Amino acid sequence: MPAPEATTKGGPTGHPVTGLPGAIPPRGSSGGLDFAALVGTALDLRGIAYRYGGADPGGFDCSGFTQYVFAQHQLVLPRGVRDQFRIGRSVRPRDVEPGDLLFFTTTAPGASHVAIALGEDGFVHAPNSAGVVRIERLSSGYWSHRFVGARRMN
Repeated sequence: MPAPEATTKGGPTGHPVTGLPGAIPPRGSSGGLDFAALVGTALDLRGIAYRYGGADPGGFDCSGFTQYVFAQHQLVLPRGVRDQFRIGRSVRPRDVEPGDLLFFTTTAPGASHVAIALGEDGFVHAPNSAGVVRIERLSSGYWSHRFVGARRMN
């Protein structure tokens, strides 16, 4: 996948707070899933290197990252991006909330990359072999043109 544009970091890890680029306090618990804790888990993993096929803190690829984060909150996601795109319920872009999965087309047509929404304009993901888990903006030129949909896992 081509290199993303931004590499943002800031604020105390594990706490989705106003002041992180694109982050807002996440919605509370819904359907048994505590989205504030889920987003906190994702943010705690910032800085971990990308690793193709990685699904643990030793290194993550994009779907391994989302699968790992959700597993920490007792929700099992399929391993692949396309499989993750098939579950949950579709969310309109204007209705995306913290903890929703965001999908992009990057290396192939259709959903080929996944991230976790932080709210407003931010998301956290494991971008590519030259990167680390980090926060980026959906409105950036790179990501906004590649967005294909969002899914809610509750």
